Amino acid sequence: MRKTVLVPIADGTEEFEAVGIIDTLRRAGAEVTVASVNKLTVTASREVVIRADKLLADCVLQEYDLIALPGGLPGAEHLRDDKTLTQMLLKQAESGKFYAAICASPVVVLQHHGLLKNKFSTAHPAIAAKLKKSDKAGQRTVVDGNCITSQGPGTVLEFSIKLVELLFDKNRAKKNVDSMLIKID
Repeated sequence: MRKTVLVPIADGTEEFEAVGIIDTLRRAGAEVTVASVNKLTVTASREVVIRADKLLADCVLQEYDLIALPGGLPGAEHLRDDKTLTQMLLKQAESGKFYAAICASPVVVLQHHGLLKNKFSTAHPAIAAKLKKSDKAGQRTVVDGNCITSQGPGTVLEFSIKLVELLFDKNRAKKNVDSMLIKID
């Protein structure tokens, strides 16, 4: 069965994280939908233009095996403020399906909406001190149940490989690691 993934983006999204997540999951065979909160073409944090597959509002009726949020500012703030995405994330968490965030998004989006309650997590070191349960904030990638978080651009590939492992299995993740020439301890 094909695994489905939603990657929401907005103006100010960290492009390296967004593209790293999208590319790695597509290489693994996931059906990845890139959805923008308000317009199909967004300008990312470093002025890279990214074209979404569709608007987030057009994704509401679809169920996803994973919703994965890139970080970046003000991108994470735009994701946080989108009511459609908020409802989708709350439903995702409640249903026990995977939800993930990297960089600023664990604090700015997930924690803001109560999605890190009683969860270990990590975030970009510049804001990790704001995590309410910060015991594992120094780790590069943290998995706590159906919630996966990571620190930032330098951890996006290991984060994405962990998402592949959780969605599929360790064998599929290893194939991605080998084919992408990634070195993960």
